[in-house]
Amino acid sequence: MAFSPLIDQLIEALRCLPGVGPKTAQRMAFYLLDRNRENGKHLAKTVAQAMQQIGYCESCRTFSETKTCKICSNPNRDPSLLCVVETPADVIAIEQTVTYRGYYFVLMGHLSPLDGIGPNELGLNQLQKKLNAADVREIIIATNHTVEGEATAHYISEMAKPLKLQISRIAHGVPLGGELEFVDSRTLAGALANRIAL
Repeated sequence: MAFSPLIDQLIEALRCLPGVGPKTAQRMAFYLLDRNRENGKHLAKTVAQAMQQIGYCESCRTFSETKTCKICSNPNRDPSLLCVVETPADVIAIEQTVTYRGYYFVLMGHLSPLDGIGPNELGLNQLQKKLNAADVREIIIATNHTVEGEATAHYISEMAKPLKLQISRIAHGVPLGGELEFVDSRTLAGALANRIAL
């Protein structure tokens, strides 16, 4: 059943969000219209403002309202460490550990030739310049442990090898506090293959 054209447009607009199908979008639209118009107006204003004002950091490529993000502008970070991640959400996840004090480079994805995403789309030429020009001594590759993430990690490590940098990859395996009987076989195989000496 079609509603008024504007309601249909609102429902369709909400469907652009990940994991939001037609029914969820309809519930959201009706909730905003029926019970929460003030927050709906605030949401619309904030989304419009964010779309206009948030760009990318010129140094690490994460989201930023300024030319250089807060992390890249911080002189107290360790310039010898560079962590390469797939998304700005990965930067936030690592920052929440409060253990990493280096800088980042955000790929905004991973290598995926079938989708037309190659080295240029990931800004790997910019990464190469950063590695050549900076005081980087270790590059930490923190791409996801997927087929595409592993291919991307391999490409970056091969790119960095001639620079004689220390190249490391984030570990993967059994989660802290996890019980072996509940860990899937692929994760457990990775944990065994990447075991460390005690």
